[in-house]
Amino acid sequence: METKPNAAREPKETDPPPKATLIEWEDFEPELARLVSLSCALKEAKEKKQSLHRQLESLIQVKNESLRRLNELEEMREKVDGRKLVMQNLSLRTNVVVEDAKRKEEDLAAEVRSLLVAGTALSVARKRLQESNRLLGQRGYGKLKNLQRMLRMRQQYMVSQISVLYPVKISVGQAQDQELESFPSTTRSVSGSSAGSKPVNLESLTILGLQLTMLPFTKMSFFMDKKEVQRSATALAYVGHAVSLIASYLRVPLRYPLHLGGSNSYIIDRAPSIDTTPADSSSSTTLRSNIKTIEFPLFLEGQDTTRAAYAVFLLNKLQSF
Repeated sequence: METKPNAAREPKETDPPPKATLIEWEDFEPELARLVSLSCALKEAKEKKQSLHRQLESLIQVKNESLRRLNELEEMREKVDGRKLVMQNLSLRTNVVVEDAKRKEEDLAAEVRSLLVAGTALSVARKRLQESNRLLGQRGYGKLKNLQRMLRMRQQYMVSQISVLYPVKISVGQAQDQELESFPSTTRSVSGSSAGSKPVNLESLTILGLQLTMLPFTKMSFFMDKKEVQRSATALAYVGHAVSLIASYLRVPLRYPLHLGGSNSYIIDRAPSIDTTPADSSSSTTLRSNIKTIEFPLFLEGQDTTRAAYAVFLLNKLQSF
């Protein structure tokens, strides 16, 4: 007995109601048995369907859980990657800081070594100073002070002896204000250095009785008094000798050295001179500068008046130092 294909299909609410069929009595038992078997098969199918439905739901839950776990893992992986990037940056910065610290440590070590060397040198110098102070002591320092005081007193005494050897006095009288054409300030500084704010023509200086006022060089002639010329040269020689002695006693170098020769003394001026040397046609003129010493006479007899006036000017500059 064949089973109809739609016998096992589950009826739906929308299906039209089945038509009533008329079954013979002799076919009732087989038909009933078939319905019972179909009912059992339908029940088994429903149970299997429910079982599959439960399994499918559990699988869906497992799938959802696995997806959720995968999402969490992905988020954790991204966080880990971010942490790795941060750690890499920190590692790079740490390396830079470590290198900088090493460099600073090396610099500091070098400075410490230099400080140690300087400290050692300072310690040695301090020990030497302490040893010197110990050797010198209070008495040695006082002795040094006494020696310095004695030296100053000796210098003052020797300078005062020069004033005794060459006494300079002020003679009040009618004296003309004599000036040089080239160096008018010379006469004023010589005669006005001791007169203070008084007029120059009221007084003049004398050394060993010889007047220090300058002769009127512009009015000199062949028939001038030779004794006056000699007295002027002698007075200038006295001044030069006194200046030379004072400089030697005080250990002061003279800017313009003196060549003493009594009434025929000279004063030396170290003036730069320029020599021109010829060169080839392809090169220009070469200038060579050197220092040349020139002597100027402190006397007038047989000398150029301009050179003698310049000598007095240089001597007056020596007195102003």
